[in-house]
Amino acid sequence: MSDSRELARRDALCAAAVRALTGDEALHYRGGKLYRHLRPVPLHAPHLRGDRRDEEDFASTRGAADASALRIVYSDAGLHRELAPDDAVERVVFDMLEQLRCEMRVPAGMEGMRRNVRHRFDAWALACYETGLLDSDIGLLIYTVAQMAESRLSGRAVLEATEGIIEATRAALAPSLGNALAGLRRHGADQRAYAVHALDIARRIGAMVRDVRHAFVESNASSDDEKEEAARTMLGTWFDIDDEDGDIERLALAASGDSSAREASGEDYRIFTARHDKTIRPAALIRAALLREYRERLDDLIAARHINVPRLARMLQASITVPRRDGWSFGEEEGRIDGRRLAQVVASPDERRVFRRERERPHADCAVSFLVDCSGSMKTSIEPVAVMIDVLVRALGMAGVATEVLGFTTGAWNGGRAKLDWLAKGRPKYPGRLNEACHMIFKEGDASWRVARGDIAALFKADLFREGIDGEAVDWACARLVAREETRRILVVISDGSPMDSATAQANDPNYLDQHLREVVEQHEAARRVEVLGLGVGLDLSPYYRHHFAVDLSVPPDMTLFAKLAAWLGARRRSST
Repeated sequence: MSDSRELARRDALCAAAVRALTGDEALHYRGGKLYRHLRPVPLHAPHLRGDRRDEEDFASTRGAADASALRIVYSDAGLHRELAPDDAVERVVFDMLEQLRCEMRVPAGMEGMRRNVRHRFDAWALACYETGLLDSDIGLLIYTVAQMAESRLSGRAVLEATEGIIEATRAALAPSLGNALAGLRRHGADQRAYAVHALDIARRIGAMVRDVRHAFVESNASSDDEKEEAARTMLGTWFDIDDEDGDIERLALAASGDSSAREASGEDYRIFTARHDKTIRPAALIRAALLREYRERLDDLIAARHINVPRLARMLQASITVPRRDGWSFGEEEGRIDGRRLAQVVASPDERRVFRRERERPHADCAVSFLVDCSGSMKTSIEPVAVMIDVLVRALGMAGVATEVLGFTTGAWNGGRAKLDWLAKGRPKYPGRLNEACHMIFKEGDASWRVARGDIAALFKADLFREGIDGEAVDWACARLVAREETRRILVVISDGSPMDSATAQANDPNYLDQHLREVVEQHEAARRVEVLGLGVGLDLSPYYRHHFAVDLSVPPDMTLFAKLAAWLGARRRSST
């Protein structure tokens, strides 16, 4: 089994364990980090940070996943944010202590989980020692506090391999931290009471770190810039944050990479077989009564948001439309002389309405296509996505802009008939795309919103959501736009993640579809016949799309978001580069 497939299998096992414990189906594990809908779950305890060693020590990876799940189950995130100190270092120490509290609450009978969590902490502790992180004063201070707190909470002795190294620091800290550490043990089941003692420890350690930091930069750097860089480097070793940036809720960046299979084979992107591919109209697959229910559900969601669609239409008209000559306006007080009214000038010298002016009206020589990623992860975000699409399509229609709504998924999970064909032919190496591509039309470009409003609601059909072959879908959607007569053509790809098809990834490599998407977008940007925009749902899509915008749909879309989208769609992007 290849390294990439083995790591993917491990991540899947970790994700399954986390979801089983938390009951949260949106959680998944990738590259040593926990995500919810492709957005990182912020857990800044030093011993949960990913390390390349984890690839060789699966028990440590499982321990980090189990510890993250315990944090989600036993810690009230809102209360934790309310109680957390403002200082960055104090906040992370406070976070580490809360993490250790949760790790002590492993459910009875789950000894495997307990062993995993303890193994993770001990593996981290040994790594700190072996990599020299304890050589610095800050490193030794934070490490000692972690060992003291874990020992007091779990009843275990500190790690024997480093006991001698931390002994002097532990003895120096004991008088000031002793009572607070005892409070941690006493109130481990009560988050608010526990936090009182955790805050005491965090503030004491924060003050010590600031003193050590100040002494370090004064003795090791001359300029202000060098001091700042030295401080950041020193703290960054232990804290996975920018110590002046409290925003730990940043949107995740889409992971991207080149295909090793493409490089090894020396071939361009391939499709093993296209004979099972299809283009469907999802509305035709849904019973009329059910489709009406979907539409009513969408209408209720939109009504609850109180969106002013006519106002949005005016915004879009102002940003997208261009003025076009539309005849003449007569009887004006200035402009060009209207020869037909010269007699009027002679008869009434004071008459001024004898001029004519060219009349200009806004003209929407533009088509906008929305391409929706209907992969499995998008299912949880489809309600706000459907609201956003429906409102934009309606408003664009009022502004005179042609729109279509498309989607893409696969005909099956894990390859379907395409994979069976590959197996029947003896599994040739590097087969290329290995699934049944399925493209969907929810609304044709020439159909009005009123005619297609029921079909748009077919986005709620749950069994459409499988896997995603993004590059081919973008190419297909661009070809449809190029066939239109409008001068300006905009494709908005709405996605919450990187391209992913399990069969293709296993038979080639995980970046096979990823690299193809980047190539397709680059080709269309270079051709400049279609403007390809990436709208990330809780994700920064900048690795794929030069023109991108990220939205957080954990909060339903409102007029503020639609105003931003109107300005983004209207921006002229045909400047030469």
